[in-house]
Amino acid sequence: MLSLASETGPDWVRRALAQLDEVLVDHAHCEKKAASTALSLLFRYPEHAPLLRPLSELAREELGHFEAVLGLLEARGARFRRQRPSPYAGRLLEACRSREPGRMLDLLLCCALIEARSCERFRLLAAAVGEPSLATFYRGLLASEARHHGVYVALATALGDAAGVRERLGELARHEADVLSQMPPLARLHC
Repeated sequence: MLSLASETGPDWVRRALAQLDEVLVDHAHCEKKAASTALSLLFRYPEHAPLLRPLSELAREELGHFEAVLGLLEARGARFRRQRPSPYAGRLLEACRSREPGRMLDLLLCCALIEARSCERFRLLAAAVGEPSLATFYRGLLASEARHHGVYVALATALGDAAGVRERLGELARHEADVLSQMPPLARLHC
């Protein structure tokens, strides 16, 4: 279960398919940012030993995904470039509490929701894209994205009581759905 409070509609799929190279550039940026976020959490919370190995493993895997998307872009004759980022993650993180340990818990849960949304959208792309190699690539990412979601939820649950974490995850999921409903119609994974 991905803990999402909303489903992606068909408009996003049509927009993504119409500008697939743009979505792939965004996907590469998302993988790079996911690796950076895992490393940032390692630096921010070095005293929390249970976070260290899972976050390190996540960072390495996300960089592997980044490299794979770069390979796809190259094979398509597209280039990786700077791109105006989607406001999605920034708006999602606005709901994080400012004081610890609530902030750490919220950051982990927001990461879980981002991974869940990526998983949902990769599933949609895999089903809709007309290129068999790209469909296979996105199907291949589903398990790892779902696992990343689970890792972040498990890390958050290890920090506090499970019922409180589930309640907070539900609150943040509703916030994520609201944020997503207000995103501009860009060709991005999280717009």
